[in-house]
Amino acid sequence: MKKDMGKLVVLMITAFMDMVGILMVVPLLPFYAKAMNGTGVMSRVLGAVGMSGDGAVVSLLIATFAIAQLTSAPYWGRVSDRFGRRPALMIGLAASSIAYVIFAYTRSLDWLFISRIVQGAGGGTVGVIQAYVADATKPQDRAKALGWLSAATNAGVALGPVLGSAAAAAIGFKGPGLAAALMSAVTMLFAYHYLTESHDAAAVKASGKVVRRSGEAIWRIVSHSAEPASRLIWIYAITMGAFQAMTTTLALFLALKFGVTEKTIGFFFTYVGVISVITRALILGKMVDHFGEARLSRLGMVLLACGLGGMPLAGSIPTLAIAVALVPLGTAFTFPCVTGLLSRVVPQHERGLYMGVQQTFGGVARVAGPLYAGWAFDRLGPGIPFYTSAVIVLLTILLGLDMENYTKPADAEATSKELAASI
Repeated sequence: MKKDMGKLVVLMITAFMDMVGILMVVPLLPFYAKAMNGTGVMSRVLGAVGMSGDGAVVSLLIATFAIAQLTSAPYWGRVSDRFGRRPALMIGLAASSIAYVIFAYTRSLDWLFISRIVQGAGGGTVGVIQAYVADATKPQDRAKALGWLSAATNAGVALGPVLGSAAAAAIGFKGPGLAAALMSAVTMLFAYHYLTESHDAAAVKASGKVVRRSGEAIWRIVSHSAEPASRLIWIYAITMGAFQAMTTTLALFLALKFGVTEKTIGFFFTYVGVISVITRALILGKMVDHFGEARLSRLGMVLLACGLGGMPLAGSIPTLAIAVALVPLGTAFTFPCVTGLLSRVVPQHERGLYMGVQQTFGGVARVAGPLYAGWAFDRLGPGIPFYTSAVIVLLTILLGLDMENYTKPADAEATSKELAASI
């Protein structure tokens, strides 16, 4: 692992700086949307369909980013498999920088939506970074390496909003966008200088191996759901949807049951974030060494389910704190381990593609989970989104009961050959 640390550190810094840029902008979207609502063609269109309210506009802006990201992720993954990880990552960072400049200078809702589309397309390179990590580390070290990567991104989530608000206070309306654009440009230059290519695309091309199209890979996951890669991606997506459902209604639930206000809700999310960073950076590696990726991912799903189901049952703040803590523990054990296992069972020349496809399925879940949670909270009761998410996660464990087989080199090689032969 020590030999791989240099490239991993560069990737962690890149991911951290990229996330800082994203979060400098996102918390300010409601204010920008409110200021620009009523301007441009989009405002007239939304007004015609009854979605001109500030809340609806903000929701659509967030959804626009998610849709652009999930649709572009497999494409970027395929590009990285055919031409290399480095070019795909550079283009993604450049797209993000352009999006932030648009965000800074926009004065209409039309251009605000365009900035979100471009930013989402640039953000589709998440799978490329994960493939980079998989290329640069040994199979047995990938889960812990991916955990450190996600710890870096979580740290960016914590710092970004503070810097965005500071830029707004110091420079004004254009400040956050310009600061984020500068951050993204610096990140691109940093990665260009320090990141070396990890994927020999020329050798893959010379070997005659073909990287299938994004749509073909997605259909493979849907139509051959019993295959190891398909099951791992479904596990990732379902647990991601359950987690996002929780985050959507958590503030409303806490306000209703415990009287939490907008002045105190931030402490809960900070609490979750701190546990997540500490777990992924300091605890995950030791747990992987002790339990293995397969067992630890199942343990993570059990903890996530217990946390989700325990929150509505909590009768006091201390018991609530215990239930809430189980959620970041569960996701910290589940997501890196599942992604690490996925890197083992797919052909090396399609690793970027499948990492991108995983992000697509996860992106759909990030949209579907909150939609269900909001509906269930209003129609069925405040505790129902948590209970149903817990049950779904527990049932999902059944998809990965034989995940230990995925870590066997012979099995992984056989799976790779099987998938490659199906092209």
